[in-house]
Amino acid sequence: MAPFYHCQRTSVFPCPRSPVTLPLSFPKKSTRSFENEMDEARHSDIWVGYVDWRNRPAKRGCHGGMIAASFVLVVEILENLAFLANASNLVLYLSKFMHFSPSTSANIVTDFMGTAFLLALLGGFLADAFFTTYCIYLISAAIEFMGLLILTIQAQIPSLKPPPCVSVSTKSPCQEVHGARTAMLFAGLYLVALGVGGIKGSLPPHGAEQFDETTQQGRKQRSAFFNYYVFCLSCGALFATTFVVWIEDNKGWQWGLGISTATILISIPLFLLGSPKYRTKIPAGSPITTIFKVLAAAIWNACKARKPSNTVTNMPVTPSCMNEPIEEDEQTCQTPTESLKFLNLAVTTRPVHPMLQCTVKQVEEVKIVLRILPILMSTIMLNCCLAQLSTFSVQQAATMNTNLGSLKVPPASLPVFPVLFIMILAPIYNHAILPFARKLTNTEMGITHLQRIGTGLVFSIIAMAVAALVEIKRKKVATKHGLLDSTEPLPITFLWVALQYLFLGSADLFTLAGMMEFFFTEAPMSMRSLATALSWTSLAIGYYLSSVLVSIVNGITGAYRHTPWLVGNNLNHYHLERFYWLMCVLSGLNFLYYLLWASRYEYRSMGSEDHSEENQNQILKN
Repeated sequence: MAPFYHCQRTSVFPCPRSPVTLPLSFPKKSTRSFENEMDEARHSDIWVGYVDWRNRPAKRGCHGGMIAASFVLVVEILENLAFLANASNLVLYLSKFMHFSPSTSANIVTDFMGTAFLLALLGGFLADAFFTTYCIYLISAAIEFMGLLILTIQAQIPSLKPPPCVSVSTKSPCQEVHGARTAMLFAGLYLVALGVGGIKGSLPPHGAEQFDETTQQGRKQRSAFFNYYVFCLSCGALFATTFVVWIEDNKGWQWGLGISTATILISIPLFLLGSPKYRTKIPAGSPITTIFKVLAAAIWNACKARKPSNTVTNMPVTPSCMNEPIEEDEQTCQTPTESLKFLNLAVTTRPVHPMLQCTVKQVEEVKIVLRILPILMSTIMLNCCLAQLSTFSVQQAATMNTNLGSLKVPPASLPVFPVLFIMILAPIYNHAILPFARKLTNTEMGITHLQRIGTGLVFSIIAMAVAALVEIKRKKVATKHGLLDSTEPLPITFLWVALQYLFLGSADLFTLAGMMEFFFTEAPMSMRSLATALSWTSLAIGYYLSSVLVSIVNGITGAYRHTPWLVGNNLNHYHLERFYWLMCVLSGLNFLYYLLWASRYEYRSMGSEDHSEENQNQILKN
């Protein structure tokens, strides 16, 4: 037992200076001793299972809350600006300045984006298992800064790039970047991808951890945080795809990359400024190890149970669970649930090896993870639809009239439409739609996480249908005016394409925010960062699936009709409307698959959240 002071008066955010006596860790003792310590922690207003930035137990009223989360939201604006400022325009840089072919440039960008989002799993895993979300963000931001610095230096110094392309004739082709210059380019890109992945896997759960989920107000604030997290993503994207892209196109890539480098560098001290207010979850060990241990134990014990001489005894309560730290929203000892009964075999009196000793709590945590995986799978098709925003939709707009009065809008700036719509819809949803839904349903959530995700999936179906109808209209205009083989802009405004952007933007707001909140709240406390990172994994798989789907469609249509739907240099000869209708049908089937699993899903948090505050008060009274 050691006395300490939680906050000092010299801190940026002072809180009462009060000595508290508390063990820095909870050793395994007798049941009564452990309960006394937990009761002491509750009476002394300590956040059980959380520490401050100096690794001291976090204190209620001093750490966490909306102020702490606000720093996370502002940092996310800067981080997404730094990432998207280059990713949105990277294909041009690779083809125009590094002299890669268009197809190679597109593949490099796809691989870069997919890798960045997939690496969010690594960031979430490390935050749960070994480090904290606080540390992972700082490490990842430093890595992204180094990657952007390398790219900026290469863009600034001519000798680090291939010579300018004097002629595009076959006699004097452009020299593609090679050798050490290529190594420098890819080192910078994938350092950025590694940093972005770590940030995406740690920053959202770090912000969500700042709220007290044992109170109704805390849960509502956490829900608002996820809404405004998507809002801040859009703020960064808006600035990136307008101002920074304009700088890159008109002033030079070294200036655009320099802005991104400076932005991510500024985000680090800004994040540190909120340190005195943060509360950070203590890492609980590898969640993946727990999952594999339970699965291995269940399989082994199932094989043993087939032999008459061996029996597996399920234990509703294990003695070891009495010594485990108590999470504020969970009971220490439980009876195994009836769902996924096969995993109950992992709990046995005589494990084949001590490493395969599983508690009921571990088994139930793995069940939760397995139950949310079908929901994750059902969101991949939505993200496959979102991938069309940066591919065929841009090419559609490029064939149309992109003038707005005297202003000529670049087709690559079309993502501004869903970004602006998200920025408008997010506050409306949080301050108007959600309160109305709460009054209408007389429930705390108003709109459940799964209802929100389902709404996004419906919007994606509508978006693909609208995209198909717009493409039919665009080709009719081209046929009517005899411009099927012409490169001239068609006499139809590109704002027709903006319709599908608005529906997909709405789908992104509903589904991304709903997914992140759903995975965070439903996942066990020891796996929350990893579970939240699944949202970005869905996005990455959706991008990869889009490329695979185009290849499959071209392969099948080319074999049976001799003319692939999506091949050639002239978009007017594509059967893009058929591809969009196919996406619409697949999205509809995916929605039915989603309904199958969503209707059977039982919320882990619904039963405990409504009574968690009451139970906590009862504990304090006792």
